[in-house]
Formats: sequence, structure tokens, C-alpha cells
Amino acid sequence: MTACGLDFGTSNTTLGVRTASAAAGTGGGGYGLLALDGARTTLPSAVFFDFEADAVTVGQAAIDAYASGVEGRLMRSIKSMLGTDLIDADTALRKGRITFRAVIATFLAAVKERAETALGSELTDVVLGRPVHFVDGDPAGDAAAEETLGEIARSVGFRGISFQYEPIAAALDYEQQVEREELALIADIGGGTSDFSIVRIGPERRGRADRSADILANDGIRVGGTDFDRDLSLATAMPLLGHGSAMKRPGLLAPKHLFFDLATWSKINFLYTAKAMADLERLKRDSATPDRIERLIGVVEHRLGHALAMAVERTKIALSDGPEAGLLLDWGGGGLTRPVSVDELNEATGILAGRIGGRVRACLAEAGTLPAEIDAVFLTGGSTLLPQVRAAILAELPGARVVEGNIFGSVGTGLTIEAARRFGGTA
Repeated sequence: MTACGLDFGTSNTTLGVRTASAAAGTGGGGYGLLALDGARTTLPSAVFFDFEADAVTVGQAAIDAYASGVEGRLMRSIKSMLGTDLIDADTALRKGRITFRAVIATFLAAVKERAETALGSELTDVVLGRPVHFVDGDPAGDAAAEETLGEIARSVGFRGISFQYEPIAAALDYEQQVEREELALIADIGGGTSDFSIVRIGPERRGRADRSADILANDGIRVGGTDFDRDLSLATAMPLLGHGSAMKRPGLLAPKHLFFDLATWSKINFLYTAKAMADLERLKRDSATPDRIERLIGVVEHRLGHALAMAVERTKIALSDGPEAGLLLDWGGGGLTRPVSVDELNEATGILAGRIGGRVRACLAEAGTLPAEIDAVFLTGGSTLLPQVRAAILAELPGARVVEGNIFGSVGTGLTIEAARRFGGTA
């Protein structure tokens, strides 16, 4: 029997196992993430259905195949379907259709197979990471999302299945390095959600079987890096395609939902239908700026929606290191580069950053803890690299020490620690 910790993320995925050194207490770390993408332990959460080779690829290879122009269907941010009524909806492939539930199963089956190949043995049990809230303000939808993910995990061959909050998993990873007792706020800001826990950690607490008394609060919100991508796209790229443009009929503007779908990673493929194309052609006829709608049609017709989303994401990342970056817009029949400033990014995403800061305050209130009582803020998740996100979190805890976690690996490592506690076993 081999147990693992599996962090299936909106943007990236990791999987880890307990090693013999941890079981024997011989040191050396004892919890390792397995190579899932060549030598890399981080696998992009992406699936590409290759129409030319009639094959399926996952991870970076999936993104590369799409970017190279191979005909097919790319799917990213598939985790965001959990907890929505779209999980059992389907989307068209060249031959038939596939549900989003099946897409997630395809990806997780590939993750499990790669991990087992790297490990050389079967993975039987798993602790899956989950956000504090899959769905905001909907306990029934939240429970349904966890149930669905468990069903998918069972369908790909896991037998023992349990869950742990992602920020609690990150706390378990952080606890491996502390030398004295601390009260820590854990901030896990990923591609789809922002999650927080306030936890008492320390060397003497690590081995306790029951840690429930150490967890003072958990909170989260369905806001993550892909939401920053969407709002930046709506503010900068989509106006060049007609978002907010006038129609010939006075007082009317182009329908917002088309641009919202194109700016949202998980909804891009919904535009690749005959009905959507017909809607776009009608929009062009009725538009006062048909040249912009023609660009929009080009993006959809040439299946460049994900390429545009990647360009926006690259611009967002570049603005973490400089005051301005160029956003390349390609619509098949032409292209242009639009300069984007940090001020534009902050204006477009300021509400999102404010909501993240608000959850820190809510978490402190739930714990009955003053900001000054927090010893350390442990940051993990790719979106903690965004300056406005980091600033929103740290503004609530000005006196706390900032600890940088493994951006993409802390949650997976913590889930592995939890898997060893719940299931035992080693690699």
C-alpha cells in the first residue's frame, strides 16, 4: 500500500509520497514530490485533445502542442468546473463530445500513471487538497464539489480517499522548518482560489495525531490568478476586440458575455461553436465598429482564445517586475502590441485584491486573534508573486514576519505529510 498527497490545482498539480527515511525517523526530509513532467515536479493542469494524431496530452506538452498550431482542443483551469452545474456539461471534440468530469478524470489518471512510473509501484490511497470553499456562500455546492472530486479520484484507481484544506497542508509543510512555537497565518493564493488558515505550529506539535485544537480558523474565497487574468484582459485586450463598443442602434453596447467568456480560461471553448460564430457575425452587422468585431471573429475562428489568455497572463507576470509590459494581440489576420502599465493592472484588479485582504480580516475575526498576535505569514501559491496581492495580505498584518514557501510545492508536500499520518506506508 502506498499513499500520496495530491495537490490538483487550477493552474498546476503536484503529487508526493513519504519516503523510507521519514518512516524510520532518519531525517533527510522524508517527504518528496515526484517528477510528473520530465524532471519537473510541477505539472501544468492542462489537457490537449490532439485532433491530428487522435491522442491526448497533458501538462506542458499540452500547452506546447496548442501553441505550435496543432489542430485540437486545449482545456485549462478545469478544476474551476467543480461545484458548478457545468461539471457534467460536455464540449465538442473532433469525434464526439466529452464531459468536463471526464476531462478532469483524464488528467488525474495521467497524473497517477506518471507518478506510479516514477515511483515504481501502485498508488492506492490519496489525500486530496481542496480549497476552504470550492463555491462561495453555497454549502451544498461546496459539498457536491468535494464529492465529485472524490468520485473522480476513485474512478482513476484510488481506493482510500480523503481531503485536507490546502492552507492546512501548507502549514504542515511550514511546520517542518520551525524551531519554536508560532501562531502563523497561512496564505495560499493559487490560480482559482485564495485560502487562509490560522494555525499554531511548533516542533512539539508535529507528531500529535489530533491537530484540531491547533487550527483556529479557516477561510477562503473563489478568487485567484485566473480572475486577475480575466479582469486584466477585459480592461486591456477585450476593448480592442469590441468590448464596450457601440452598436448602430443608439444606446446599445456589444453584449458583455461574449467577452467575459473569451477572457475566462475555463469558458473559452464555449465560443468554439457554430452558434457562437453565427452570433458573432450578427454582432458584426449590427456594430458601429465592425472592424473590432472582425478581430474578435478572427480570434474565435482561428481558435486563438487560449493564446490570447496566455499573452495576458505573461503580461500580468511581467508587470510584477517592471512598470510596463507589451500585450501581444493576434487575431489570425493581423496583430498589434498594446503597452500595459502597472497602474492599469492595479486599477483593473484592485477590487479582487481588496477582496483577498478582506478574507484575511475575516480569518482573524473567526480566530478571535489580533493582527499583532500573528508571528508569521507563510506565503505559497503562484499568485502570491503578484505585488498587489502580497500588499493586500501584508497590509492586514504589518508586524508579522514574512516567510516564503515553496510557491508550487508547499501544499503538495503538506498533503503528503497528512497522507502518511492517515494511511501510513512508504515509497
